[in-house]
Amino acid sequence: MTDAVRASWRNTTHDWAAGTDHAHLDAIRSAPQTYAPGGVRHLVLEVLAYAADEAECTGGGHARVTLHADGSVSVTDDGRGTDTRLDAAGRPVKKPVMATKDLRFFDAPDAPALPDGHPRRGMSVVAALSDWLVHTNRRTGGSWTQRYEHGVPVTDLTPVPDDGTTGTRVHFRPVAGLAGATEAGLAQWPPYLTVEVTC
Repeated sequence: MTDAVRASWRNTTHDWAAGTDHAHLDAIRSAPQTYAPGGVRHLVLEVLAYAADEAECTGGGHARVTLHADGSVSVTDDGRGTDTRLDAAGRPVKKPVMATKDLRFFDAPDAPALPDGHPRRGMSVVAALSDWLVHTNRRTGGSWTQRYEHGVPVTDLTPVPDDGTTGTRVHFRPVAGLAGATEAGLAQWPPYLTVEVTC
């Protein structure tokens, strides 16, 4: 990929121009109580914050949190889906977003608080503190999925058939030792985002 292509990318959230930030992921894994003080519940709130951002911009939205019997959690929203970046040859780029710092929030002194009262840090916390995470993106003009293990992308973007919907699904299995998720507090968002919790 040419530097000119990367230089043209506006880094409004994560550093698209960078690869996996292993030191960042290691720092999160070494201090889970600092970065996910509420355990799995905090990870779910980190994911829901992105759906809430979009719902606020578009005037409303819906998200569904599913607590699976195997200990994994999925969060699905009905938003627009995530932008896809292309290299100079027009190929989708492996998406490093969950493996890099969120430029808006991570370690920012003015990071907004999530409904649990702890600061928002971004998706790298969810990815780093999960054995695996599968991000599925549905967007007009291209839908794909990608798998991460311990925060590191292990697949390229894999196309998925277009089903006429848009939105994002983040399905992850938290690392052992984090306190479990409960339904309490997961739906505490402003009225522009409705959250449904199922088991």
